[in-house]
Amino acid sequence: MSVVKRVFVAPDPGRLRLRAAMRAVLGIGLAVVACGAVGHSLVAAITGGLAALLALFTVTDPSVRSQAVTTALLPVVGLPVFALAAVLHGHPWARDLAFLAIVGGGVFARRWGPRGHALGVFAFMAFFVAQFLHMVPSQLPELYVAVLLSLAMAAAVRFGAWCYERRHSAPVVMTAPAPGRGLYRATTRQAVQAVVGAGFALAVGQLLSPDRWYWAVGATWWIFVNTTSRGETLVRGFRRVLGTVIGVGIGLAVAVPLHGAPVPTAVLIALCVFGIFYTAAVSYTWMMLAVTVMASLLYGLLGVLNTDLLALRFFETGVGMTGSVLAVLLVLPITTHATTDAWVRHALHSVRASAATAAARLAGADADPLPHIAELEFTLNKVRLSLAPLVHPLNPLRARKARARQVLAYLDDCARQAHQLAAIAADAEASHDQRLTAACERVEAAVAVLVSSPSTADSAARAVAPEHKDATAAAEHPALAHLHALERALVGLGRPLQAAPGSPLADA
Repeated sequence: MSVVKRVFVAPDPGRLRLRAAMRAVLGIGLAVVACGAVGHSLVAAITGGLAALLALFTVTDPSVRSQAVTTALLPVVGLPVFALAAVLHGHPWARDLAFLAIVGGGVFARRWGPRGHALGVFAFMAFFVAQFLHMVPSQLPELYVAVLLSLAMAAAVRFGAWCYERRHSAPVVMTAPAPGRGLYRATTRQAVQAVVGAGFALAVGQLLSPDRWYWAVGATWWIFVNTTSRGETLVRGFRRVLGTVIGVGIGLAVAVPLHGAPVPTAVLIALCVFGIFYTAAVSYTWMMLAVTVMASLLYGLLGVLNTDLLALRFFETGVGMTGSVLAVLLVLPITTHATTDAWVRHALHSVRASAATAAARLAGADADPLPHIAELEFTLNKVRLSLAPLVHPLNPLRARKARARQVLAYLDDCARQAHQLAAIAADAEASHDQRLTAACERVEAAVAVLVSSPSTADSAARAVAPEHKDATAAAEHPALAHLHALERALVGLGRPLQAAPGSPLADA
């Protein structure tokens, strides 16, 4: 019940998740309709619909202009991969090596931020879809037209008919800020891990099924997406299997009896698309449930769905999860502590920047704290993802779990106060107060102490301790009240951050 509550009661500021889900249904639906209108085959229409889904799901650049550029680059990467997969269709060894190379390159591309991430995912999925649909060279001209037409329809909806994004509203995909080169860089390590895990999944998956082996590779790939540490990957693998199990059950109850009936299948696929986009940000389990049901419905349209196929999907998913788990545990592991520490520091910098910018705005300067608030929200999501292994119900280490929950609670409190402060700063009638400047300076000093040495919680407390008269006056000034609350949250945060490597928040 807690998972259901988290999905349907989770905050949705600006109804962005709802808007994204509704827009996805519209964009993908129009893409499929357009393919049908020009006489494309069912295979081409499915390919176009999946291309539109990927364009709307994976392109997460921070500005609309950057999103448009990335969307335009998708076919530049995807079409050659389609051709490569089709040409290698009858050459298993070459096909497998090419697939593993694309896996490694797709993960490695994350170092170039949201655009590299989106292009890497699209390249991988182009090869995956080619296996899913058993693509051959003679189909390429029609499929190329379908992909280009579908991407154009998705872009028309996203950037024309329903462009609700503003400058900083889009989520950002990036890896934890960490120094290093070569194998010391997170993206390089993950690329190696992904290739090893996908290689295991490919070999074992082919033993299970010479025709559907790519499911195992796909499971490994998607478990690695948006994760960094071994703990994150383990939790994501567990959630993927759980979502697949539930999805297979629903597929047995819903998709199999339909026998590919076009109208009800299309309606249910639209509901699955909505579910994928609406739940992606809050529950990977629910998202995988929707993906599994959608895959079942697509196989129903293709006339190959049966109970044995759904059972095979479950076992292939298990193989993919096993491959990812072995890879992150045995090959160049990245600890949860290292990843969490980087994101917490990033979040603290965002807190400091938002408080300072809000104070400058109240002083009359032309400053906007909202970009820092958006960055803080994104970073907090990454902290939650990084700490997921520690707060997971199956984690038997109670001390680590309690301390991780404290970190999340205090960071959430910091974000809440920063939000309120930014809202007050946006009020044109708010007046400057010297106490605001002093409080912001204390916040900056506290963050500097925590970032440089998280173990010195007492120093952080001294840095932010407000004078009693300021605390009393805070009741008369809303901005000052939120700044003092932010100070108290930073003091509290210093205690759980005393965890050094080997202590409760460390290596997981």
